[in-house]
Amino acid sequence: MDFDALAAFAAAMFTILNPIGNTALFAGMVSDVSTIERRAIVAKFTLAVAIILIVTLWIGEQVLGFFGVSIPSLEVAGGLVIGVIGMSMLHGKQSAVHADTSRKENQVTADSIAVVPLAMPIVAGPGAIATVIVNTHLYQGIESNIKMSIVCLAMSAIVGLCFLAVGPIVRILGTSGLSIVTKFMGLILLAIAVGMFASGVQGLFPGLGG
Repeated sequence: MDFDALAAFAAAMFTILNPIGNTALFAGMVSDVSTIERRAIVAKFTLAVAIILIVTLWIGEQVLGFFGVSIPSLEVAGGLVIGVIGMSMLHGKQSAVHADTSRKENQVTADSIAVVPLAMPIVAGPGAIATVIVNTHLYQGIESNIKMSIVCLAMSAIVGLCFLAVGPIVRILGTSGLSIVTKFMGLILLAIAVGMFASGVQGLFPGLGG
């Protein structure tokens, strides 16, 4: 896996994990939570995201094989999921893929929201998982997996740091700034989704590639 491929993977993961946009969501979820509890939530959340992404990276493709799911099928499904997320971001809404209405605002604790719904499905959701598995299929080998694992760890830490800095980020960007960043990342996600979907369709129907 060369530098350009690794940089493209990092850019895709940064976009789909959407640290800035999700920080606004996090701010709303912990608006009435103490600083100590907020830090506990962020610590548990960051660890959960890292574990989800790295476990997916190392054994995700084998799990798919066990269930008889091909990579092209995953690319098509992942492209559709990422496209839905991107469209929701463009419209300034949380997608149904990332929604979790099972928690009540007066029950916010590290145990109640750090893993579900924050880590899964809001941040390390279906789109992120599909992106990781597709890239591990494209760039096989222990060396590539180690490089991508480092990227996943770094991206998990970046999201966690953004959540820790939720106050300054919201003050600096404001509601309008967060909306602009979220919509821009939604557009990038749509572009990624189109490429992933097209690659999957071509894999399922090789004749379409000419």
